[in-house]
Amino acid sequence: MLGGVSTAVETLRITLRALGHQPLVIAPRMVGAAIDPEVIRVPAVPAPTYPDFSLPLPVGPALVRRLEALALDVFHVQHPFLLGVTARRVARRQGRPLVFTYHTLYDKYAHYVPLPRPLVASQAVAWSSRFANTADLVIAPSAGLAARLLAQGIRRPIAVVPTGVDLERFWPGDRAEARAALGLPPDPLLLYVGRLDREKNVGFVLEAFERIAAVHRDVRLLLVGRGASEPALRARAARLAARARICFLGGVAHDRVVRYYQAADVFVFASTTETQGLAVLEAMAVGLPVVAVRASGIEEAVVDGVSGLLVAEDGEVFADAVLQLLDDPDLRAKLATGAREAAVPSAALTLGARLTTLYRRLLDGSLA
Repeated sequence: MLGGVSTAVETLRITLRALGHQPLVIAPRMVGAAIDPEVIRVPAVPAPTYPDFSLPLPVGPALVRRLEALALDVFHVQHPFLLGVTARRVARRQGRPLVFTYHTLYDKYAHYVPLPRPLVASQAVAWSSRFANTADLVIAPSAGLAARLLAQGIRRPIAVVPTGVDLERFWPGDRAEARAALGLPPDPLLLYVGRLDREKNVGFVLEAFERIAAVHRDVRLLLVGRGASEPALRARAARLAARARICFLGGVAHDRVVRYYQAADVFVFASTTETQGLAVLEAMAVGLPVVAVRASGIEEAVVDGVSGLLVAEDGEVFADAVLQLLDDPDLRAKLATGAREAAVPSAALTLGARLTTLYRRLLDGSLA
């Protein structure tokens, strides 16, 4: 199962190819990664504090020469560290535009570095802001993040371009058919898709589910994803009275996860650290009503009362919103329709075309 940034990169690659371009991805080498002519893998090691992530080793002159020989038109960087610095160096040497997508609230991930958290958080913001100020264009996945970047002192041009969703794949399906294919019972089903890490606030979802399950004796919660907090979350779930109705499914291939969206009744999401919330958009594209904690990024995707319900970070309030949907099929149907309609502007081809227009403007000098 791909994380949000990896999904964004893969979606962009597929979209650029569909639009007639020739994308090339430079990425860390990972165990089990498929061989692909559009992907160059560089030597890497597992991150000490997060083994599912790979840290690329310093890039040697051979790869730099290889990249220079390709005469790439635009360098689009997805993070400001390691390979991002290499891309900037090659772009500058060749006089090519450098685009940087600011995917992550880096200060919210300071707990992965074994140093004092306030120091790491402040340095992460300072470093990423300095890098952004060396780019020719900064992409923000949401307007809220764009405002934050301005407040951080980023003075380069900023464009809001969310990551798109493949609406041909993430499509409403027959719920009974999806459940039969996955071997799931006909009980009311809540779904979470995403990493099982501290910043995703999944423990909050578990505690809210305990309240929900006390009212609905047959409701179930599926958690699709994996992460560093999975053992702790499993232990926490095992202590709940509703533990038998909580299922950790682990990582699911991205091309199969749509089946789980189609099988569910409500998508639940409590993260407050999203710059966009791609899993929320995928759920909406499938026509799955969303209950989410109101937070920057998410509230730009979900319109409260139209495509889902946005609530405060309060377990009782969150549980009540889910119960409202479970008890009101008409409201679920209304929000399902609204969710799909709200996802249409986020079609990958639409947003990919917007991004390529920005690339062209950088190349012809018309983007100030």
